[in-house]
Amino acid sequence: MGDEGRCVPAAETSLGDPKDLKPAGVEGDRWRLFVIDGSKALRAAVDAVYGADNPVQRCRAHKVRNVCDHLPKHLRDQAKAAMRAAYRLEPSEGMARLRKQAEWLQVEHPTAAASLREGLEETFTVNALGLPPALRRCLATTNLIESPQSGVRRRTRRVTRWQDGAMALRWAAAAWLATETRFRRIMEYQPLWILKSYLDDAEHAGQVASTRKVG
Repeated sequence: MGDEGRCVPAAETSLGDPKDLKPAGVEGDRWRLFVIDGSKALRAAVDAVYGADNPVQRCRAHKVRNVCDHLPKHLRDQAKAAMRAAYRLEPSEGMARLRKQAEWLQVEHPTAAASLREGLEETFTVNALGLPPALRRCLATTNLIESPQSGVRRRTRRVTRWQDGAMALRWAAAAWLATETRFRRIMEYQPLWILKSYLDDAEHAGQVASTRKVG
């Protein structure tokens, strides 16, 4: 999150690579909340570029999808409901519920159980920061960056032959500008000051980061 209250989502793209964010002006001179998918390389890059004390939120949409991919179809709706309900709880209770869910899955679906346990703590970072429910919903996924990327793909998918790199860059820039016209403000964006206040408190942000650190 920038000094003006803007969020900094990071995803597995060149635009979201932490190594590319500093030259773009996202300096490491303050704590930030990084919202990422499950890429271990991306997670390590956040620590390497910005330090290990920044709080990191794992994308819940990716986590739900990954767990369900390991389950038969008749169990997927139940797993989704359990995970989404747990994410609405406070961290200790929510994680306890999902650990119980993992125990239940362990016998017949061990890979789903392992996926659920992996990075569990960091799926509750926005809860641990004490954010209001509207911000938790918005900042708990990488949709902030994936939605505009989807818009760019829609606008460029019919191009079957790129003449050169310059053409690709022109089209990419034009597609992003066209997509930007449909951007909307973050849901309930007014309480973003609450997130900023937590990130301004270096001690608190560092404590959250250390307790959510994945192994």
